[in-house]
Amino acid sequence: MGMFFFMVKIAADNWKRHGSPLGTNEIMRNMFRRDVIVLLIADGVMCGLTGVSWLLQRAIRAGYVDWDRTGWVLQNVWQTAYIGAVVGLTMYRDWPWTHTVFFVMHGVVMLMKQHSYAFYNGYLASAYEKRGRLLAKLKELENVDPVRSPSRTEPPVSAISTSHLAHVPSAHEYKERRRSVSAHNAEKRTTAAPVTDIDKIAAAIGSGEPLDEEQVHVFERILKWEVDALSDELKGKSTTVAHAYPDNLTLMNHYEFILLPTLVYELEYPRSDSINWYYAAEKMAACFGVIFVMIMISQAFIYPVVMDTVRMKEVGMPLAERFQQFPWMLSDLIFPFMMEYLLVWYLIWETILNFIAELTYFADRSFYDAWWNSLSWDQFARDWNRPVHNFLLRHVYHSSISAMKVNKHTATLITFFLSACVHELVMWCIFKKLRGYLLVLQMFQLPLVRLSRTRWLRHKSTLGNMIFWLGIFTGPSILCSLYLIL
Repeated sequence: MGMFFFMVKIAADNWKRHGSPLGTNEIMRNMFRRDVIVLLIADGVMCGLTGVSWLLQRAIRAGYVDWDRTGWVLQNVWQTAYIGAVVGLTMYRDWPWTHTVFFVMHGVVMLMKQHSYAFYNGYLASAYEKRGRLLAKLKELENVDPVRSPSRTEPPVSAISTSHLAHVPSAHEYKERRRSVSAHNAEKRTTAAPVTDIDKIAAAIGSGEPLDEEQVHVFERILKWEVDALSDELKGKSTTVAHAYPDNLTLMNHYEFILLPTLVYELEYPRSDSINWYYAAEKMAACFGVIFVMIMISQAFIYPVVMDTVRMKEVGMPLAERFQQFPWMLSDLIFPFMMEYLLVWYLIWETILNFIAELTYFADRSFYDAWWNSLSWDQFARDWNRPVHNFLLRHVYHSSISAMKVNKHTATLITFFLSACVHELVMWCIFKKLRGYLLVLQMFQLPLVRLSRTRWLRHKSTLGNMIFWLGIFTGPSILCSLYLIL
């Protein structure tokens, strides 16, 4: 109600001053004055080009490319070219900031989707190939005629770990075993790939040396356990064989994932039974309503301040004099930017994502948590944007630990830094200059996280939430003021 009456007041003032409830309406004119059709066509082509990642996975499945050797390199080269083309097109067309923000942010979303699709399927391709090799070894083992006397062929049964055979073979148990092997290798401080029991068993079967009955029996049990665990891994979260790897590598499956409101690829997602068209219409109406409110606020309170800074630079006002206007600019922007910040969150995570989820039968609606109750910035990072948090958790944080062999603190630093670089990229595309203000302020959240865990703030939830909201209030306006003034 308060927002409604606030909009009525703005519209009345605009009517009194300019004879129109929208005022001078420069923002709307900039949004629609040119290249709207070009923007939509370019966005469609950008989404269509994500199929290159699908083609690469099909080539890997057909055996033309090995994911562990060249596949992941080709995928990263393509991703770099993809985001470079997205950013380059905005520069070439010299789009207004509204076009640029939409296109670059949507391009980053498509980039993350491709990365998740490719690297998860690439991992499954390696697991599928390994399972094929183990099945071949089982076939060889069936043709082995065991000797009665104890065999001297390595490895002896006593040197092989069989404790895991007591557990049901599953993807979880398989991952736990891999993690324990990696930890054991790290303790030995060796960079060479560890020789596992499976490697020793495969070598023994392939050597053609005699094996005794106990070896054949144990080798068979271990190989079957690994095959069943890998089969469960290839099944993932799918409930039917049709969705398991490699049957998931269809063009329809790929582009369905591109449409779904998630950034993390899974073989199957929870789905709703029907579409609530009333709910979808409500979210669509809310989407356009929030956009209208954002334009009204920007036109009334933000656009005049921005144009004042532009005029300061055009008349050649020295930096020192412009910087004297910084406190006044900050005070003028702090409340409208706070409103825009909250409205952007509501627009994306409450209206757009829920609208897409309803139309695509996507049942997992956990797009955010109660971030307004955050006591620290790491909690805010988790709760504000759940899709991006889940992506960073799987493909940056855990991947840094497993691939780069770093500890949790270093993985957290890498995750925050990558996120800050992407945000800074968007700011560079908007302002056409690289300053690093957003990157620095976002990285400054790390010491604030450590501060929130000290004995002075650990159990002071009210104070922690107050500090968090102080940052929310001042952060956006400070950033914009810095980019405008300097």
